[in-house]
Amino acid sequence: MKRSSLNRNLRRSALTVALGLCFTSAVHAQQATGALFGQAASGETVVIENPATGFRRELVVGADGGYRVPSIQPGSYRVTLKRADGSTAVRDVTVSVGTGTPVNFAAGGGTTQLDGVTVVGTRAVNPIDVSSVASTSILTAEQMAKIPVLRDATSVALLAPGTVRGDTAFGNLASFGGSSVAENQYYVNGFNITNSYRSLNFAQVPFEAIAEQQTMTGGYGSEFGRSLGGVVNQVTKRGTNDFQAGGNIFWSPDSLRSEVANTYYSNPLVPGDLGKLRQDNSNDTLGGMQAAVWAGGALVKDKLFAYGVLTYSKVDREDWGTVLSRTNTDESEKGDPTWLVKLDWNITDDHHLEFTGLSDKRTTTTKTYLNTVGELDRGNLVGTSYAESGGENYVFRYTGYLTEAFTVSALYGTSDYSRSRRLVTADGQQVEYGGDLNQPATGCPVITDIRPGYRQAITGAYSSSCNITGTSIDRVDSKDTRDQFRLDFDWEIGDHRVGFGYDTDDFESVAGTSLEGGRIWRYSTNNGPDGLANTGDEFDIVREQIVNQGSTVRVEQHAYYLEDNWQVTDTFQAYIGLRWDTFENFNGEGDAYVKIENQFAPRLGFSWDVNGDSSWKVYGTAGRYALPLTSSVAVRGASASLFTRQNFNFTGVDPVTGAPIGLTPRAALSYINGEFGEPKNAATIASKNLDPMYQDEYILGTQYQLTEHQSVGVKGTYRKLKAAIDDNCDYTPIFDMAVADGLDPVLPSSGFPYCRMFNPGADSVFVTDIENNGVMTEYTIPGELLSPPAKRSYEALELFWDGSWDKWFASASYTMAWNKGNTEGGVKSDIGQSDTSVTQDFDYKELAVDSYGYLPNDRRHSLKVFGNYQINDEWSAGGNLLVQSGRPINCLGVLYPYHGGIHPYGASFFRCGTTEAGGVNGPSEPVPRGTAGRLPWTNSIDLNIAYFPKWASGLAFKIDVFNVFDSQKVTSVTEVAEDGTTGVPLNTYLVPRSFQAPRSVRFMVQYDF
Repeated sequence: MKRSSLNRNLRRSALTVALGLCFTSAVHAQQATGALFGQAASGETVVIENPATGFRRELVVGADGGYRVPSIQPGSYRVTLKRADGSTAVRDVTVSVGTGTPVNFAAGGGTTQLDGVTVVGTRAVNPIDVSSVASTSILTAEQMAKIPVLRDATSVALLAPGTVRGDTAFGNLASFGGSSVAENQYYVNGFNITNSYRSLNFAQVPFEAIAEQQTMTGGYGSEFGRSLGGVVNQVTKRGTNDFQAGGNIFWSPDSLRSEVANTYYSNPLVPGDLGKLRQDNSNDTLGGMQAAVWAGGALVKDKLFAYGVLTYSKVDREDWGTVLSRTNTDESEKGDPTWLVKLDWNITDDHHLEFTGLSDKRTTTTKTYLNTVGELDRGNLVGTSYAESGGENYVFRYTGYLTEAFTVSALYGTSDYSRSRRLVTADGQQVEYGGDLNQPATGCPVITDIRPGYRQAITGAYSSSCNITGTSIDRVDSKDTRDQFRLDFDWEIGDHRVGFGYDTDDFESVAGTSLEGGRIWRYSTNNGPDGLANTGDEFDIVREQIVNQGSTVRVEQHAYYLEDNWQVTDTFQAYIGLRWDTFENFNGEGDAYVKIENQFAPRLGFSWDVNGDSSWKVYGTAGRYALPLTSSVAVRGASASLFTRQNFNFTGVDPVTGAPIGLTPRAALSYINGEFGEPKNAATIASKNLDPMYQDEYILGTQYQLTEHQSVGVKGTYRKLKAAIDDNCDYTPIFDMAVADGLDPVLPSSGFPYCRMFNPGADSVFVTDIENNGVMTEYTIPGELLSPPAKRSYEALELFWDGSWDKWFASASYTMAWNKGNTEGGVKSDIGQSDTSVTQDFDYKELAVDSYGYLPNDRRHSLKVFGNYQINDEWSAGGNLLVQSGRPINCLGVLYPYHGGIHPYGASFFRCGTTEAGGVNGPSEPVPRGTAGRLPWTNSIDLNIAYFPKWASGLAFKIDVFNVFDSQKVTSVTEVAEDGTTGVPLNTYLVPRSFQAPRSVRFMVQYDF
């Protein structure tokens, strides 16, 4: 390799290792490891050692003067140069996950030789890595401990530029570069821990076990796939020759937590309710604790090492709900022991084997009590919900240095994840769903009373006093399992550093839901023969709705990749990456309903070491990234399911369950959307020419070392969605073509599904059993008849600065971004819809009208600053600042007129202002996406102080205060403005759904020995 000028300035290179840069770039095929590289005289010997683990590699510098050691565990290393004359030079450096660390021994070109000097870096941040092109940030366990940040992977990832917190409807997840929260991938020690059922959660690694977290926000190499957003890559701590152990306790008392803000009705179109109290949060509580113990050391010195951590956490929460709540004042408790075990075996100097075991099983216990409407009180216990999540992960990884130029890594892992939920009534009766479509969930039914107020005043509101959740529950055996295998190769060939590999990732889900009590009873009022309200001839009716799903579905995925880091000149490196992905989805009958083979994803990049000394880097990338369908799509859309409705007259209502009695059918049973409990024909579920969801990304950036202690950078990013996958439920284009062909379409039918998977805007080839006679007919439907193309773009300019001195370090970033389109992606924050890949965005083409605009993850301005100051040997202080502009607001209402009435999708359209108190009185008025205003800017400051007493070595105390000034700005609101049946304005429009977390305090006591 031609590296005679690469990283030649030893003084700068060594100090760069000490200083580092938080926002750097990743090297290929290093999902759990890093690399060392540098320059020395040809023929000299370089020895890389880690005294803590006994790791040792010795190699001879090549003819071009370059050397490189790939695939080494993150940690501290001593690099020794042995010269022919017997003299030596030594460097102490730190290697981080996914990066290359420069260690240069070459003199010349005005450099200063530092023979025999050992440079030890404090490693507050990471070095400028000119060896690769991707955009990433890395934080070590030491750094995370010094700044006030919540102890979870998402909170750490949100420190990186280009990330924003997603909608609270999907939990604690991050949006990367304008993508939805369902488009990220998460890894630990090279194993994919993303839960691919909906891609909305992942395994939780005990925070004490994390050695480093790498957050990749774009430009990552072809060894990473199945992601359009970002990648969170964690490596765990491991045992060393030095025995270490310790324990800690974190405590967050509710008594020091500020009161959560109340919510009030905010819709100016309903002046009678404007400003009235909606939700009183004064009695809500939230507090918790976590304790951990850990130990690590050598079982056999220099050969076999073990590390383990055991944690227990408990969170107590009381949520009193709205003042209209009748039955669901909740008290929740979460906590199960979690653990991680890491084993490392240095079989020889050239062969390494490791094992990771992780359990994050958790049980959330929620108790539901009766509540007096309009009061904050607690009545009798209704029942208790036990929801399981998490599971166990086991990973084996082998690394072999077969030659000085050829390295191989092999990984196999398996995991399981529980999504089970069971209920127990106050008198001890089990309520659960077993997955049988013909046996709905047991228990009390869900009751909905939509009758107008004057009718409720006559008989009282109908409700249940024994329903525990008021919603659907997962089948009791719900779970997900994953089997993953991958091979990665690293090969030095002259000026080329070639990586190639293969991976398989198979995911199976046992899934299904049923309404608690098996059904919803929906009470409404018929206006009688004259069609007018409150004229004396009205009567009430009730509708029974049953929705049961249950199946075992799976996704099989494999990919090949090839990449080349080509040292074109002494200072210029080119990156060429190629990836081929195959995705295959199977329904509950074991039939494939989607198969996309060898999706091609090319990636290009460059890295220019402008000064030839790692002090100034200019880089760029261009790449294509593809995303598979989640397994959840098949549970209802491609497998047998049951969805029925039937209207009844009734004579009375059970006072406990709220269920009607004295039923008389008003009409026959109806199967909705062709869901009548029979298997679906896999050939009819998706377009034959379906493409995966994919996007193109372009990045151009630079990083520059201002002084020995600080660096700056700037990066521009552009992302554009090229194709999306969603479902379309408008069957009329196929129906009309069939009628024109002289056929007699049969609806509903298992061979003629209402909703089908397609690429919005593209011509779709559907196969359908038109007449339900076993004869399949193929139709090509022009894209414009179904929907407009899916659009999403992200443009961003990022500025960042990092500094490190003897006593303090800090990082700051500012991001200006535009996130625009007609679809958020996998999920839909507008209404909190978590049906990944099957949102309602493109169910009917009318839904996409005026849907183009600024998306929910659009945050125009984000300023992030964090750091720590070491006051003296005993005291340190840290801070974390976030200032961010608010998200756009929508106004969602009904589409009227639509074939003489209101569109059956109700208040799902970007149209508002069509109604008065009496109902629809005129055509819908467009309110394009994002034009109904913006939420306010938010700001928060977190501070901490730590005390390390000299009188007790190893003991530490810390206090973190989050949101010091208790800023509780609104972060999301209800965006549905009209009733979906009548079009009447809703008083709940603009009611806050979430605020900034109130001020809270966390105490820590820790002891290391």
